[in-house]
Amino acid sequence: MTAYTPDALIAADIHAYLDTHAHKSMLRFITCGSVDDGKSTLIGRLLYDSKTIFEDQLSQLEADSRRLGTQGQNIDFALLVDGLAAEREQGITIDVAYRFFATDKRKFIVADTPGHEQYTRNMVTGASTADAAVILVDARKGVLTQTRRHSFLAHLIGIRQLVLAVNKMDLVGHDQATFDGIVADYAEFAKSIGIEGFTAIPLSGLSGANITTRSEAMPWYDGPALLPHLESVPLDADRAAKAPFRLPVQWVNRPDLDFRGFAGTIAGGRVRVGDAVRIVPSGRTTRIARIVTFDGDRDQASAGEAVTVVLADEVDCSRGDVIAAADAPPEVANQFEATIVWLSDTALVPGRGYWLKSATRTVGATVQPPGHVVDVNTQAQLSAKTLELNDIGVAEVFTDAPIVFAPYEDSHELGGFILIDRETNATVAAGMIRHALRRAQNVHWQSVDITREAHARQKGQSPRLLWFTGLSGSGKSTIANLVEKKLHALGRHSFLLDGDNVRHGLNKDLGFSDADRIENIRRVGEVARLMTDAGLIVLTAFISPFRAERDMVRGLLPPGEFVEIFVDTALAAAEARDVKGLYAKARAGEIAHFTGISSPYEPPERPDIHIDTVRESAEAAAERIVEHVLGVWSFEL
Repeated sequence: MTAYTPDALIAADIHAYLDTHAHKSMLRFITCGSVDDGKSTLIGRLLYDSKTIFEDQLSQLEADSRRLGTQGQNIDFALLVDGLAAEREQGITIDVAYRFFATDKRKFIVADTPGHEQYTRNMVTGASTADAAVILVDARKGVLTQTRRHSFLAHLIGIRQLVLAVNKMDLVGHDQATFDGIVADYAEFAKSIGIEGFTAIPLSGLSGANITTRSEAMPWYDGPALLPHLESVPLDADRAAKAPFRLPVQWVNRPDLDFRGFAGTIAGGRVRVGDAVRIVPSGRTTRIARIVTFDGDRDQASAGEAVTVVLADEVDCSRGDVIAAADAPPEVANQFEATIVWLSDTALVPGRGYWLKSATRTVGATVQPPGHVVDVNTQAQLSAKTLELNDIGVAEVFTDAPIVFAPYEDSHELGGFILIDRETNATVAAGMIRHALRRAQNVHWQSVDITREAHARQKGQSPRLLWFTGLSGSGKSTIANLVEKKLHALGRHSFLLDGDNVRHGLNKDLGFSDADRIENIRRVGEVARLMTDAGLIVLTAFISPFRAERDMVRGLLPPGEFVEIFVDTALAAAEARDVKGLYAKARAGEIAHFTGISSPYEPPERPDIHIDTVRESAEAAAERIVEHVLGVWSFEL
């Protein structure tokens, strides 16, 4: 094989050459399927046949093929894409590899996604921005589990342009019956999951048959070759341009006192100078005064373009808001039903607080136990209490603040979201909003005349939540009780919420599983917040073993009102003073999910007050806490 010769226009007029490429449409597509179906080889062949391999790359590829390849002395095109050392050693794809290439008609970005079930989450990442999917099937093996899984995910994510690429036809003698059988098998499955149509192409990534031109080896096939088909596939951007105008605000651009613009990428529709727009969720209306781009002012802009708009009026608008067509604004809600693809090795903990990022807005969120998970092979809806790695389920999602949204099938930008672990900042799930829950539209905050500040002034104190956390038997309740006695003697208005007492009433329906512990803390946090609204100093004594839930409660209150008090006692010391005999029962296996024995405790990393019960008596600790309360939090009348 020989290196390709650059376009003569590059040497003659580089600006003209770049201009021709600038105005070509861009198709993003993924290759997916099962292990060893030939995805990387196919992409390597596309790169070669589209003349995107330069001479130095080809020389390196030839050397790598002799050293690491699987094709003897011939070029192994998979090595163009499999860049990780582990990928080349094992001959598999692990990470998503993106490659750019172009033809005379169109530009392309292709994502080579892994075939192993273990790396399904990487496939979802690659598919999230794709317009089309090329689903490969090994002609010798037919439709496999991962073929179905990847097809289901591609359809779920909203990819409607699907190509069934029956690869390695040279290894079955280019047999038409084999091809027809695979197509019939796949068509039956595709219909069951709602795929309305797909294009089936028999090909060989290794030999290049039906890649760029029709192959004489398969005269019975009268459809398009792969590359000409990809050059004619309709783009999602065309659909987005016909939608109502939506601009999620990513950044408020204020370089000086005379300019205030709102920057972002248009998620849908078109906008022109003078158009009436509405700021969502506030509902304020105004008009577009200017559309500013890197190349200067424009009269109009459309979906997919990054712009800065200047509004005619000084309205409140910030990051996370959406500037929309005034006569067709998107919805706003804080409770949704969503399809969730779980991407983390750590399972979903229902009720635990996560960060939810949708478009340009990030809010706190909790996920309820899933209504069901989907078996991608049978499409059966299976009951489940949580979501494990690679599970696909439907669940209700509650956010702590309303977000602007659209159903995912109408807008990928406003209907898609990711969930982020609050502790590690790792992305743990990708979600697609199906619809808002009806009750979210009917529940509103009731305005009251007596504010929390008025309640605090009446009591002559600042409301605070003193959150005692520590192992069972650490002395939390003892110290909290002493603190309240001292505050009461000094005329302060307080209330103590003790873990055991709360479980006799408010939380008597909850057990001690991780999910129930989280719900226990969530309820207590909500009650404590209402008490601080009444101006009280609230004391709580709960093990509260997980940092994420303590942080969740902290987030419910204004800054500075949550005071984390770590009652630090070694496990051996807590077990030695076990007056209730709980540790002994846990050691004997009679109590499941017991913190410190069969369930973890995550100590505070930076508590507001740290009490070492080995060095400090309960009386001294209580006195120190009271002094801290009165010295720092006394209300200024």
